Amino acid sequence: MSKFKLSGFADEISSNVIEQFEAFNKLEINFFEPRGINGKNISELKDDEVVQLKETMEKYNIKSSSIGSPIGKIKISDDFKQHFELFKRVVKTAKMLDTRYIRMFSFYADGEEWTDEQKTEVFARLKQLIAYAKENDVVLLHENEKDIYGDTVERCLELMETLYCDNFKAVFDPANFVQCNEDTKIAFEKLEKYVEYLHIKDSRLSDGAVVPAGKGDGNIEFILRKLFAKEYSGFISLEPHLGTFEGLAALEVDDKMLKLPKGGLGTFTLARDSLLEIINKI
Repeated sequence: MSKFKLSGFADEISSNVIEQFEAFNKLEINFFEPRGINGKNISELKDDEVVQLKETMEKYNIKSSSIGSPIGKIKISDDFKQHFELFKRVVKTAKMLDTRYIRMFSFYADGEEWTDEQKTEVFARLKQLIAYAKENDVVLLHENEKDIYGDTVERCLELMETLYCDNFKAVFDPANFVQCNEDTKIAFEKLEKYVEYLHIKDSRLSDGAVVPAGKGDGNIEFILRKLFAKEYSGFISLEPHLGTFEGLAALEVDDKMLKLPKGGLGTFTLARDSLLEIINKI
């Protein structure tokens, strides 16, 4: 039987970290993926704020599964030197919170299409990030986010075949692939050996709407069956996106999510229960 660990983006419940942890205690979730912390992005926290966060985590018996960082979520033409300093801050935060995992991305294009020059810059930047990750014994987890370089199956595969190592692996997000009109069964079969971490978010091909796990075209049951067959012991992290939450506008490229009603404990509970229904079926 798989001994996976359940985690989630608790900032979709509340921006207040105490309310996040109180809710996770009720939901019996012992890990979280820190992203929005008391109105700040996790990458913006100073040392004393990280220490305070760690103390609150210990009080509520919550640990960090991965840092939900925004690293790599800038245009390829944006200042990388400044962004790399932010990355170093994130790495320090990860070490202070006793997690080796850092979720990250592979940059947005400058313009409608990826040019050869921009592609070369993507790989050059990722190599610098990976080198620093190796020096600091952390693992960068690349998420297949819509509109970044690694959004399609083939480009994710290209990244992994070229850069995969102990310090650079994949987060698999079914909904993001659906929103790129990709078949998630094919995507998972191609990327399975590189997948270190799973996000649970489902979406419909018809309109791109995010829906509870199992209600869309993300083939989440298929993916979980494949993982459980290998006795997967990694993290399964809930990122429901079933309602709006503070800080969302800074995360999303389009405004579809912003038109949803406000999320909270109710939508997060629905997300958890939908996932557990699939797991119990398996």
